[in-house]
Amino acid sequence: MAARNLGGTAPHKPSPAASAPCAAGSRVPGATPAAQSGAEHVETPVAYDGILLSGFGGPEGQDEVIPFLRNVTSGRGIPDERLEEVAHHYRHYDGVSPINEQNRRLKAALEAEIASRGLDLPVFWGNRNWEPYMNDALSEAAEAGARKLIAIATSAYSSYSSCRQYREDYADALEDTGLGDSIQIDKVRQFFDHPGFVTPFIEGVRDAIVELTASGIAESEIEVLFATHSIPTTDALRSGPAVLDASSATGTDPEADRGFGGGGAYAAQHEAVAEVVMREAVSSPLSWQLVYQSRSGPPTQPWLEPDINDAIALLPARGVKAIVIVPLGFMSDHMEVLWDLDNEALESAEEHGLRAVRVPTPGTHPAFVSGLVDLVMERVEGVPTAERPALTELGPWYDVCRPGCCENVRLGFRPALGGIAP
Repeated sequence: MAARNLGGTAPHKPSPAASAPCAAGSRVPGATPAAQSGAEHVETPVAYDGILLSGFGGPEGQDEVIPFLRNVTSGRGIPDERLEEVAHHYRHYDGVSPINEQNRRLKAALEAEIASRGLDLPVFWGNRNWEPYMNDALSEAAEAGARKLIAIATSAYSSYSSCRQYREDYADALEDTGLGDSIQIDKVRQFFDHPGFVTPFIEGVRDAIVELTASGIAESEIEVLFATHSIPTTDALRSGPAVLDASSATGTDPEADRGFGGGGAYAAQHEAVAEVVMREAVSSPLSWQLVYQSRSGPPTQPWLEPDINDAIALLPARGVKAIVIVPLGFMSDHMEVLWDLDNEALESAEEHGLRAVRVPTPGTHPAFVSGLVDLVMERVEGVPTAERPALTELGPWYDVCRPGCCENVRLGFRPALGGIAP
């Protein structure tokens, strides 16, 4: 993707008439009665019993690294020898991923915010790939008497790995624990353009520009790199809902079938948020681009590009002297941020003679924590769609995922909660 300047046009979310329909009488598996009809936005209040905070998980010691990576790559037949090639990222930090501790802090911050509002909503935390697992969280919720849960996945954007896979986790956990008849789970909308998520990035970019210009670097010599996790191009093109009019869907061109352009909803959401950040953080046009990191898989498989390190290598020839790295795709400083940005990307910047400032992730920023609780309260209070904050034309995103949303090309559609089948 070529470098882009401030002032571009944000992509548009398909109108309700263009998104996949909910047939009469269709139901959303495992949902509360308010969401079972499959409406795009649920405006009926729901008295939830608790919040299900859903994380990726990570090892917390050297002995846990390979078992954790086996969980992450389950079903792919990857031998331990190849897993060890990735394990060195964790070995570098004594086998401890920071993500679990960060989610503990987020859980505590959510509980404090909830208490400050006088609400009775316990937070149950479960992970996809390591302890505490999703099954543990649901068992804890059941023991506490919870019957209706509202889930927050620790990922803001739409794609298989950042949304639908969490919804599959909920379905699997209900089946594993045998709680499908006693617990119902809804999920907050993807919050990529919610002010609570975006505000910390706006502040971070503004501070970084001030720091660099104070050191004598002109704004024209600064490039802002918005970094996010790369995903396979085939999965990216299937991120977001399919179109309503089946006659216009080819079945072979997922990009055309969704209307988001190259990179699907995943890339479109990032680009739209980046434009908001740049508009709000700087007073004059500044060069920026969306870049990707942390790709894996065989070299023959196309993934979203450019890689951040490749992008950095091209900047000196354009007269760039400094970069601002914005971890736009991430909620906290977990391994992909610490290793791929704070280690590899900063090393690339140094090798090419560039000053570099990495912007903080939202973490437990007060605006972010408050925003997550606001997202829960949208569903608790049945806030009308028109009153829900969204900083891009793509939002507010759907409460109930649409049919065909974020298919996994390799595995196809598996049972998932929080959306209309498949």
